[in-house]
Amino acid sequence: MKGKLEICVDSVESARIAKEAGADRLEVCANLIIGGTTPGVSQFRQIRKSCDIPLNVLVRPRFGDFLYTDAEFQMIEEDIQMFQELGADGVVIGCLNADGSLDAGRMERLKACVGQMHFTLHRAFDVCENPYQTLEEAVALGVDTILTSGQAPVCTQGKEVLEKLIVQAKGRVEILVGGGVNEQVIRQLSEEIHAYSFHMSGKCVVDSGMVYRNKNVNMGLSGFPEFDILRADKGEIQKARQAMDKNMEEEKNIKGIQ
Repeated sequence: MKGKLEICVDSVESARIAKEAGADRLEVCANLIIGGTTPGVSQFRQIRKSCDIPLNVLVRPRFGDFLYTDAEFQMIEEDIQMFQELGADGVVIGCLNADGSLDAGRMERLKACVGQMHFTLHRAFDVCENPYQTLEEAVALGVDTILTSGQAPVCTQGKEVLEKLIVQAKGRVEILVGGGVNEQVIRQLSEEIHAYSFHMSGKCVVDSGMVYRNKNVNMGLSGFPEFDILRADKGEIQKARQAMDKNMEEEKNIKGIQ
């Protein structure tokens, strides 16, 4: 299976950097610092104009859990249709029941909205009650990709679960490894559990261009300065790209010898 390097971006600038650094695909979102939410229309349009690689859009109406009200679910349905019309290649979505199971009824409705677009089940999967059962339900729904850290804070800690999921998937669904991914992690997990697709932000902190700074007021997250801007790091993504290309080349050589 050919691996994919997907970069999650929440700005036009980061999208351009990621594309230039060798991303195969972008996950477009807003507010990466809180795990990502649905991006703005103008943001997506500008990224679409700037990037000719596949764009999957995160459709998540708010921060927090994945147990949605009727109004929130309607927003998800409408946003999927809107981004499809705007030229998105896929969507990244997920809904759970209160007991931690996949909300199959709502996911079936979303699948109908998705149509022929790429369908990713996002990290709602990482907080579901039974990941192995949920994988089978996702396959039955026609999900193309499951984004997961192996139900751990970072993917290296979820390595054993990820390995089981990759074996269980048998190529029926792409297991996209996310959560703490970098060049070293790609090399490690490619070798140890034969993971081939990875999701990362590769972000770094860029200092604001503001000269005047009132440091007594904070309108965002506590402990995160107003004058720190998160942006994709071209060097980090290039190193990840090189690691993936090397792994793919080594895999081809092994198969050639066999």
